[in-house]
Amino acid sequence: ARMLRPTKSQMNARIVDCAAGLFAKHGFENTSLQQIADAIGYSKTGLLYRYPSKKAIYEAGFQAGRDHVTALLASVEGMRPGIRRDRTVVASYVDFTFEWPGVSAFANRLSGAEESTEPQLMEIALLIYQALGTDPFKAKAQRIVRITLAFSGLGIAAISAVRLGQQKEWRDDIIASAMNALGH
Repeated sequence: ARMLRPTKSQMNARIVDCAAGLFAKHGFENTSLQQIADAIGYSKTGLLYRYPSKKAIYEAGFQAGRDHVTALLASVEGMRPGIRRDRTVVASYVDFTFEWPGVSAFANRLSGAEESTEPQLMEIALLIYQALGTDPFKAKAQRIVRITLAFSGLGIAAISAVRLGQQKEWRDDIIASAMNALGH
């Protein structure tokens, strides 16, 4: 059987996710284009053909996260806030993390930083609250804490599942644990 070559969009996604994982591990400044190229088995020239700079790859990582959360928000807008909507958002976020573990690890690293200088990350976080039907500026502290715990924990657990090849086995438990953290 002949192996199919990845499509342009699949290759770009692989580059972005792999680079985001390296940014999560080493930071933007300490990750070189050569490290990214080596990690995906590409030449630095080939990488620069697809993305004109390391910053462009970095921005594409944020865009992948933003696109997912924006689509997720649109998919739940007609749902009333509550357990069904929360479960839809949680399951979608787990599946996104399984598909984009590098981008998810990068977002988790930035959200844990003492001082996040990335306004895009705050924008994505606010969209997640909105997808959950929660206004973070008006909600009770308990809801904010529960959301923060649920999404931090599910992010770490889902990334661990990917690293261990346990996505299928852990998915339902990750979702159940996040729902429990949300108070359901």
